[in-house]
Amino acid sequence: MKRLVMLLLPAALTLRAAPALNATAELLAEIIRINTSNPPGNERSLDDLLASQFKPLGFEVVIIPTPAPGKAHFIARLKGDGSQKPILLAAHADTVGVEREKWSVDPFAGVVKDGYVYGRGALDFKGGLAVFAEAVLRLAREKVPLKRDVIFLSEADEEGGNYNTEWLAASHWDLMNCEFALNEGGWIMKNAGGGVRYVSISTADKIGLTLLITAHGTSTHSSLPRPDNAIFRLARALEKISTYETKPKLIPSTREFFLTLAKTSQPPMSTYFHDLATSSDAAVLDRASKAVSENILLHAIMRNTIAPVFLQAGFRGNVIPGSATATLNFRTIPGTTPGELIDEMKAVIGDPDVDVGMPPASTPEGALFARDVEMAGKIHPSSTDTLLYRALASSAQTVWPGVPVTPYLFQAGTDAFAWRSRGVPVYGIYPYPITDDDLSRMHGNDERMSVGSLEEGTDMIYKTLLAVAAK
Repeated sequence: MKRLVMLLLPAALTLRAAPALNATAELLAEIIRINTSNPPGNERSLDDLLASQFKPLGFEVVIIPTPAPGKAHFIARLKGDGSQKPILLAAHADTVGVEREKWSVDPFAGVVKDGYVYGRGALDFKGGLAVFAEAVLRLAREKVPLKRDVIFLSEADEEGGNYNTEWLAASHWDLMNCEFALNEGGWIMKNAGGGVRYVSISTADKIGLTLLITAHGTSTHSSLPRPDNAIFRLARALEKISTYETKPKLIPSTREFFLTLAKTSQPPMSTYFHDLATSSDAAVLDRASKAVSENILLHAIMRNTIAPVFLQAGFRGNVIPGSATATLNFRTIPGTTPGELIDEMKAVIGDPDVDVGMPPASTPEGALFARDVEMAGKIHPSSTDTLLYRALASSAQTVWPGVPVTPYLFQAGTDAFAWRSRGVPVYGIYPYPITDDDLSRMHGNDERMSVGSLEEGTDMIYKTLLAVAAK
């Protein structure tokens, strides 16, 4: 028996010595286990878990149901003395769906292995939700005196739907009004050695615009094909668009971002980044643009991008249709107008029998498009000269000494629109250091987040809140 105990003892010691998860990683694993894939979302199912964390610490908790069953927004407010306007931290609870057969783990089990929490939303954006929540909860646990309210918002429908933060702002603006806000957006990227290369804080988002490309031809019996086939004509137009590269269009934050990359890169990339941000020579810019564009993320932030997302043609197997339509999704640099895009696409296609235009205003899609175009004109990049931006940058440099911090144009859209369109500055960050490999898994398979990065990110956000909200 004594020998058996001695044989078992090393294994037992090994189990006891296994490092415990930090509070943020534990919360993230719990959140992942609640499936909020959208559609349908079912974000309401996460609210009870959040309420159990916030209510015992004295937060004012409000759960706002939407007209869609199971879909709700969660708001928790930690009261300050009211001498300054609130700060708000927003994170979306919904995620995109999964292709289960392509995952090596259950995407909704919150599996922890090899120093990572795996699961849908680990990076986008349940990881951020866990970091923001834990940082705010820490304020309450440590009974930090506050000069402003701190609002935590867990949102519905960010990944697509009718009841996102724009719906919430229209009906409950008083609950989410603030001086400034934190949201998803910029990146904290690691270098090859595992250290943090840079911290980017998004101060603006690219804007999504939709155009319809419609080719026309003769509708006739499929046994009598004609040269003016609408589907073939559309295919030729799309082929031209597929090989067309829009020109770089840098706003001030993007120039600053590329100058930061120039300082943190080795030649020849350091030269390309610098040339892209500063040169006016067409040949130099072209060479730099091609080199930098090999990185798909950097390709996206410096130009308008084009992606076909829908195709519509035909209604019977024995009829050649008289028209064929492709829906193109553009992610545009702020300041780009639909008219500019229409003229650009017409020039690329070069076919008078192919129309380029916006969705008809009489359709739901067209009405939404018209509204978004109108609202986009009201949005301006958030200033870097605010207490929150400075605090976020300072906290990042405290957690990762010497790291450069730069403003950034986020390559996609976020729910920051609801605040920025009302003049409230929003600063976006995925609040944890990640690798290129981690980033490639977002919306993909085996999405994951480093346990250590979650702890570091929570420390950064907590320090930011202390600087902005503590007395």
